[in-house]
Amino acid sequence: MADSKSIQGDSYKGWLYKWTNYIKGYQKRWFVLQNGLLSYYRNQAEMAHTCRGTINLANAFIHTEDSCSFVISNGGTQSFHLKASSEVERQRWVTALELAKARAISMMESGLEDDYVVVQCLRNINDSEDDEPHTQPDKNEFQNTLRTLGSKLEDLNTCNDLIVKHGAALQKSLSELELLDNPGETAPRIKCVNERATLFRITSNAMINACADYLDLAQSQGRRWQRMLQHEHDQRLRLEEMVEQIAKQHSSLEKLARKSLAANVKLDINPKPGVPGSDSDDDDDFYDAVDEHAEEFQVALPHKKKPPGHRRVGSDISQVSIESLGATLGRQEAESSESESGKEEDEAKVISAARKTSANSVKNMRNNLSSQQLTPTLDRKMTRKRRKTIPERPNYSINLWSIMKNCIGKDLSKIPMPVNFGEPLSMLQRLIEEMEYSECLDKAAQCDDPTEQLTHIAAFTVSAYAITTIRTGKPFNPLLGETYECDRMDDLGWRSLAEQVSHHPPIAAIHTEGKGWTMWQEFSMSSKFRGKYLQIIPLGTSHLAFTKSGNHYTWRKVTLTVHNIIVGRLWVDNHGEMDIVNHTNGDQCHLKYSQYSYFSRETPRKVTGVVTDKGGNAHWVLTGTWDEKIEGAKVLSTTTSSKGKPVFESGPAKTLWRRRKIPAGHERMYNFTPLAIELNEPEENVAPTDSRLRPDQRLMELGEWDEANKEKVRLEEKQRAARRRRESQVERSLAEGNAFVGYQPLWFQKIKEPTTGNLTHTYNGEYWPVKERQDWSRCPDLF
Repeated sequence: MADSKSIQGDSYKGWLYKWTNYIKGYQKRWFVLQNGLLSYYRNQAEMAHTCRGTINLANAFIHTEDSCSFVISNGGTQSFHLKASSEVERQRWVTALELAKARAISMMESGLEDDYVVVQCLRNINDSEDDEPHTQPDKNEFQNTLRTLGSKLEDLNTCNDLIVKHGAALQKSLSELELLDNPGETAPRIKCVNERATLFRITSNAMINACADYLDLAQSQGRRWQRMLQHEHDQRLRLEEMVEQIAKQHSSLEKLARKSLAANVKLDINPKPGVPGSDSDDDDDFYDAVDEHAEEFQVALPHKKKPPGHRRVGSDISQVSIESLGATLGRQEAESSESESGKEEDEAKVISAARKTSANSVKNMRNNLSSQQLTPTLDRKMTRKRRKTIPERPNYSINLWSIMKNCIGKDLSKIPMPVNFGEPLSMLQRLIEEMEYSECLDKAAQCDDPTEQLTHIAAFTVSAYAITTIRTGKPFNPLLGETYECDRMDDLGWRSLAEQVSHHPPIAAIHTEGKGWTMWQEFSMSSKFRGKYLQIIPLGTSHLAFTKSGNHYTWRKVTLTVHNIIVGRLWVDNHGEMDIVNHTNGDQCHLKYSQYSYFSRETPRKVTGVVTDKGGNAHWVLTGTWDEKIEGAKVLSTTTSSKGKPVFESGPAKTLWRRRKIPAGHERMYNFTPLAIELNEPEENVAPTDSRLRPDQRLMELGEWDEANKEKVRLEEKQRAARRRRESQVERSLAEGNAFVGYQPLWFQKIKEPTTGNLTHTYNGEYWPVKERQDWSRCPDLF
């Protein structure tokens, strides 16, 4: 046919004659072969809005009848009897159909049908040989499929109406037959019943066939659309990674350009004989020969003194309690954001002398690094063989149905978060996981200089955020009264106890004892959903006291933001400012966590800080990233720039903390670190309220997620029932005029902390003696 033409590959369109019925016979129709589908229309104008029928060639049979006729059938449910105007035209169509069928089968087997559709769309859009206005095949195909689904749905509604109508008539006839008294009228009544039963059976069969057709179409198209959606999702992730990589390369090129420019304009600085470290090869990490040029960077300075409680990010906030924090959080956040967004920030320039690296120093550095990665701390012997792996995470797809099936018929306030989004650790265990780099505190305990001690404490606080780059799973919310103990005195030199001391608001209390130091904190948080991201603002204060020096330090954690909550790959950023204050002598370390940005000139996840004494004099400067390492350098002299800002000249930097490698296969084990893998390992003689004994958490670790979700719902209902009993006791006591004491934690007591003046849950010293006696009679039945 002259007006039929091959478009490209397996695309073909043109006029054919289609058999309609015995009255009308063959009728001329416009056929379009596209993406493995053969569709027809009454004319070319109908292509934009109405498709009369479609056959998927992947499941079709093509056979010829005579010189001009051929038949396309998909197994009996649908057949096209077609006739071409000539034998040559028929052969062109049959060849195009066979090629399209082969490609459709190949695409179906490889699961790349969606990519095939996209490629064909691009080909058709770019085809300049076709004089007709182009339509987007994928859009037309979607519209045609939706119309077909709508038509099938209308057929179902029609069948349903007919079933209701004929069913009512059949029921009425049966009732009349039962009430019939005259035997002579039985025969016509039975005939009427049979006729109506036949109509009901025919309608039912039509309903069944219509349901099957609708189900087949919906399932086939649903799978295809799901693949296309997954393809678009993968494309988005690839684009995000490309943008991030380009931004990193852009930042790296800018740094190289600045360094090259600085090297060209600066004079070479020759090392002088009087510089400490130039005479001896055995000196400390600090005073080595000065390199050809110095490294420059900016550090954040402590803010000027203001009344207590003015800044959420400052350690002065420890002067108020968690309850007042919750009440004034909005005002403090506003003030904090104003101070962070201000252009005139308190910063100082640091000129740090670079270190010449000799072959011996490189060798020593590698030895130190390898020993740090192999042994968490020095002089500690392993007395117990602990597990190195956990069961791999099941490959469950997280879809809407997996969430909604646990929510059907439930009140919105009682809908549980499924374990599919979490990890098999409780929040108590996640808080104790911050002790992974406890060797920083051991080094701090050995320092005689309080300012140097502050540098190791600062490195420890930064190390707590290292794993958040790849850990986005939500830990289990602890039940009220749930505890967790971690006794690692034999190998790591510390032991911790954590307890959920309050449920509304949720508050956890943690107490850790090390060799020469004691650390405790009361942790709560406020979360705010901002649409595309979730902000988690930690509340409460961390305390650290050293036995030898008597120094007492406090600090508060910075804000954590989880991005791409709705769509895209989850990633975490830590940002804000932190003040670590020595309440014994007034020293403090001010740290600034720079907010991450694709196109920022700063190093991603950058952390800078300065250690000052009570008089504000700088002694150390810190720089690094919270996901890799922190370095510290001692300030040698301080000058003032022409703009009135301080300029610190420091010696070469030494590494205070470096992140250890994660075990191989960590992505299959929830991205757990070695310590995290060991945290939920079963252990004997622990309290019956210990997180290790929580059944839903254990089932999730074993990969039985459906059972874990059921257990999680059961435990939460049990906790609600316990809360209702406590509330009823309060009401009875008030009605009787009796005083009622609310819930009291088992191992912590709320007292006024003498250093900060806060009401804080503090360890009462009873847990470890009770464990030795194995007297757990006071523990409630939680699980």
